[in-house]
Amino acid sequence: MSAEPRAPREFTGRHMALVMAGFFGTIIAVNLTMAYFAESTWSGLVVANSYVASQTFDADTEERESELARGWTAHTDYRDGRFRLVLEDAAGRPVRGAAVRATIGHPVNANFDRTLTLAPAAGGAYDAETMLTRGRWEARLEVDRAGLATWHRAVRFSVR
Repeated sequence: MSAEPRAPREFTGRHMALVMAGFFGTIIAVNLTMAYFAESTWSGLVVANSYVASQTFDADTEERESELARGWTAHTDYRDGRFRLVLEDAAGRPVRGAAVRATIGHPVNANFDRTLTLAPAAGGAYDAETMLTRGRWEARLEVDRAGLATWHRAVRFSVR
């Protein structure tokens, strides 16, 4: 039995054009997909006007330092459709008698943001009903208590 030798296949300009179209087509498709997800998930907005925000930088820094000096700590939890906040002072006692608001959303997707007014609950906690899906969330807290400036804190948590 004798094998008939085959002529080697020739690599033509057409083959090269197909390889180049496949390569660059893949790159362009990936870039368009990434651009779509970048545009549709986060606005990129941190402050409305950076110049105006820079004018109050020193006052904002002073305010944050006074908030830290209080020694308050925030512990969050989410179970059974309820967002719960336990706020403690420097001595570990619950902070009572405060008006608490929480803006909850995904850290990079403003489409899911919602603002809740938390009501006082048992044990010195504050809570509100909301539905959150699984994943990483951020709660931006605002606590108003008579005689004190508003206390702000951002807390990240996971919903399993």
